[in-house]
Amino acid sequence: MSEISLHQQAHVAMLHDLYDAITSRTRAAETIRAYDPMIQLVTPSDIVVFVHQLVERTADMDAMRMGINKLLNVTYKALSTYPYEAPAEGSYLNLCIRTNKTMITIMEGIRPVLIQFNKNTADESLRRELTDQWRKLVPFMQYYVIKENVLFPMIEGELEEFKCISVMWSFHDQIRRDLNNLIAYLESEEAIDLKKLNRWAGDLFFNLYAVRFREERILFPVIEQKIIPEKIEALWNESVELGFPYYNPPAKETTAIDKNELVNAELHDLKTGMLTIEQLILIFRHLPVDLTYVDEHNKVRFFSTPPHRIFPRTVAIIGRDVNNCHPHESVHVVEKIVESFRDGSRDKADFWISMRGKKILIQYFAVRDDEGKYRGVLEASQEISAIQALEGEKRILDWE
Repeated sequence: MSEISLHQQAHVAMLHDLYDAITSRTRAAETIRAYDPMIQLVTPSDIVVFVHQLVERTADMDAMRMGINKLLNVTYKALSTYPYEAPAEGSYLNLCIRTNKTMITIMEGIRPVLIQFNKNTADESLRRELTDQWRKLVPFMQYYVIKENVLFPMIEGELEEFKCISVMWSFHDQIRRDLNNLIAYLESEEAIDLKKLNRWAGDLFFNLYAVRFREERILFPVIEQKIIPEKIEALWNESVELGFPYYNPPAKETTAIDKNELVNAELHDLKTGMLTIEQLILIFRHLPVDLTYVDEHNKVRFFSTPPHRIFPRTVAIIGRDVNNCHPHESVHVVEKIVESFRDGSRDKADFWISMRGKKILIQYFAVRDDEGKYRGVLEASQEISAIQALEGEKRILDWE
């Protein structure tokens, strides 16, 4: 852990006491009253350090999310009034804030329709209108993809106390699940159970607003305080390439690099042939699978870039610990696969899922050298709907 001041140590220790009192429901009110003067002085940096330590000592993410919600309710006033100059117009973080504002506008449009529908669930036109309103929020989930694949890796590389982002990622996943469930429920022919509907809607309102507050009043101030602006702005083009929802600005000009500096034109002996680096890149790009390679030290070292990648990847993940590339809830699965490959008890793990109407096969292979020594993991993902549909044989070219 980085060196922190005695002043911050006292604040972080106080936050642990508060959290424990609130979550255990013992002497919570008494503890809050006792710490009230110090609570009013809590800073975004205090919260980041506290949550990092909390993640290290707590395994139950569901309980942690609930506890953090309660703690941040107590510290809300101090955080919302903390002196902070909003990011400049045209900056990367300003673009993130602009995206959040669009989400808030959509949510405020949903609210009156939801109120009306609560009064008359038999009105099919209101049901369709409410469904359409919630669908407007679906593109916003792309912003979370950008955070997880561009912003979060940068934070991991720059801050020692970075594990608060694993909690934020967990909130992303909960929001995605609730939104998908809510839309599917409204689109079904099932009679509406208002209790069920309003539970999903309430959770979405709370969590979307909460994540936005925690970005703009906790995470962004810490980022701007601890990371130089050039590194933050360097996230622009990768994020634009993934595509911001609602408004995706053009890429910014960067210093041109001579391709000859990046691509060695010499042939390399691959034992079964001789290829240039450029040819290797082209081959990987045209394979009908997404590939990601993680080395024996659990660091992401390479990913392929086919035209239509199933799961987004950006160069920000290169050098990233593979455990940080997954939501906190699924890290134990990743660890189990890696350790079974490392100790030699397994060589392969297969999964298949349905996503956006397509069947996706995800396979993990142990990578070993000629002596059988473990050298990492290769992940291969492929859309196999067309393969599953194959029947009989095809022996004739039928292009015409």
